[in-house]
Amino acid sequence: MTSSLLIPSLWDNAHAKNLDEPGLLLYRSNLLGSDLRITNFGGGNTSAKVEMTDPLTKKPVQVLWVKGSGGDIASMKLDGFATLYMDKLLALKGLYKDLSQEDEMVHNLNHCTFNLNTRAASIDTCLHGYVPYAHVDHVHSDAVIAIAASKDSEKLTKEIFGNEMGYLPWQRPGIDLGIKLGKMATEHPEYVGVVLGSHGLFTWAKTAKECYDTTLRIINKTATWLDKNGKKPAFGGEAVKSLSPAERHAVILRLLPEIRGRISKEEKKVGHFTDAPEVLEFVNGKMLGALAPLGTSCPDHFLRTKIRPVIIPHDSAGADLDKLIADYRADYARYYDRCKHPNSPKMRDPNAVIYLVPQVGMLSFAKDKATARVAAEFYVNAINVMRGASSVSAYVGLAEQEAFNIEYWLLEEAKLQRMPKAKSLAGRVAFITGGAGGIGSAIAERLMKEGACVVLADIDEASLDSTVANFGKTFGKDNVHGVVMDVTREDAVIKAMDDAVKAFGGVDILVNNAGITLAANVEDTTLDLWNKNMTIMATGYFLVGREGYRLMKRQALGGSMVFIASKNAIAASPGASAYCTAKAAEVHLARCMALEGAPMGIRVNVVNPDAVLRGSKIWQGAWRQQRAASNKISEDELEEHYRKRSLLQRSVFPEDIAEAVYFFASDLSAKSTGNFLNVDAGNAVTFSR
Repeated sequence: MTSSLLIPSLWDNAHAKNLDEPGLLLYRSNLLGSDLRITNFGGGNTSAKVEMTDPLTKKPVQVLWVKGSGGDIASMKLDGFATLYMDKLLALKGLYKDLSQEDEMVHNLNHCTFNLNTRAASIDTCLHGYVPYAHVDHVHSDAVIAIAASKDSEKLTKEIFGNEMGYLPWQRPGIDLGIKLGKMATEHPEYVGVVLGSHGLFTWAKTAKECYDTTLRIINKTATWLDKNGKKPAFGGEAVKSLSPAERHAVILRLLPEIRGRISKEEKKVGHFTDAPEVLEFVNGKMLGALAPLGTSCPDHFLRTKIRPVIIPHDSAGADLDKLIADYRADYARYYDRCKHPNSPKMRDPNAVIYLVPQVGMLSFAKDKATARVAAEFYVNAINVMRGASSVSAYVGLAEQEAFNIEYWLLEEAKLQRMPKAKSLAGRVAFITGGAGGIGSAIAERLMKEGACVVLADIDEASLDSTVANFGKTFGKDNVHGVVMDVTREDAVIKAMDDAVKAFGGVDILVNNAGITLAANVEDTTLDLWNKNMTIMATGYFLVGREGYRLMKRQALGGSMVFIASKNAIAASPGASAYCTAKAAEVHLARCMALEGAPMGIRVNVVNPDAVLRGSKIWQGAWRQQRAASNKISEDELEEHYRKRSLLQRSVFPEDIAEAVYFFASDLSAKSTGNFLNVDAGNAVTFSR
């Protein structure tokens, strides 16, 4: 193995010398979590036993700082650590009698809390607390799990590490495993760690830096040994060759929405695709059919990727695709029935998370984009484990009953029940034209606050990039995607919709919002001015609406389209015949599409704003001058003029339009289609008749 493939130390002594023990623990944790070769997202945990002052007695006590439940060591802060009195944690051993008390002991960790810390302790707490060393790391390195998930895992551990590492066979984490781990570390002072069968790596040391160095050394030693001793080519060599990039692209554009549509009837899901080299190596390999059904080994991998993936031939469609997905659901139901206990939670979603497509890559689906992406990353970890294990031994997945016991663990169920209720647009994807403008970005923000993923389309690349970056900081980069698009170009609209599919798997909400304001008296309206209005606001709405309609029809999930028209779509204004006509066309197009979409549950409605000046690009140029001139007032008086003109004497802002769009996009308006909603603070001439 070349040195470039080994994990380098990132430890900075100059930085570390200014840190206290909790600070050193956090520093070490963040470094370990920053490399997916060391541990996967949200996986692993770290700890330090620190002398602190008891807040009541003011006497020194030993406190275990350990990553709390649910955190990620790459991004966590100090408040991500649970803190427990070591003497109380050790006292739990006296209460423990047998395995039937495992869950009870997890609840008893609450009685060991130091300084009223509200961070919940994880099930791995005792594994850290009972090891008689100040610093302990637990990570899920692909290389080490490859050994841990091998048929000959104990033998290989001895062969690779000699007397410096111990081995413990698979056991679900808890106090019993913690006692065994602590006993092994105490009885074998020569050990620097332990390989946990089918699980991962524990290492320990007297100092934070020594523990970090030991973790890296053991991982690199394992990776080097695997590279030297593993059989090649991986997975028995190629069974099939990858399609060309263009062919793979065409396949995923077809499969993503069709699979998403079939598995999102009860709960909307967002898709993710990867054709990373290791994925293609696996899905094209001769051992795919033998390895994939075995599922994953590491509990963290399993919880993210389910009992096993499903293999989907790249040309699957129609009835064949229906059968593959239905067969997986039925198989999952049989797995549940075989393994359930009298007190098991009811069966959860039976659909697969991971979809392996030979010659193409891997699709993953989950309730949000980040979860779908992370599930794919976890399965890449599993692929790396299977590659290593099958190259030196035989890969062994987690036993089915053990897998079920983890997936439907009552403690895991309790954690799920404590999670906040899903937001109203969770799992839905919105496509918004004019997305970088004032109204477009306000709509995007409103929908993202309700859990939607958003594709922003705009012709202004600089504004688009800035808007996407800002939303990424607020809502997470996973949840927003930008695409430069000219609504008047059919090829650009088709490509943008394809980009939305590739980014999220489909589209559920389409907001036609792009527009311009070019106005003149009728006798001064040139054909060019007329055509620009019509091309952007009538033809553009048609092209975007048509492509969205086609996609929603393929998904068979229904959907909501919202057209942003104008007061001028209902009430004519002098000096703006082209604009008014184009806006009227938008409204009638929406009504026509509502008629055709209704049998498929595709709703089409219209929001009619009026005089939304703040943040609007429309009101930054000639239109502002023209409207001021038409009303014989100065430009500075426009907003006050429109406020006073309204019946309610109120100004209309972008967020007001966004609220109306949210109403039509959400299930609040599930029985509304072909309607329009005026958001103009009241204008008698636009009252519906």
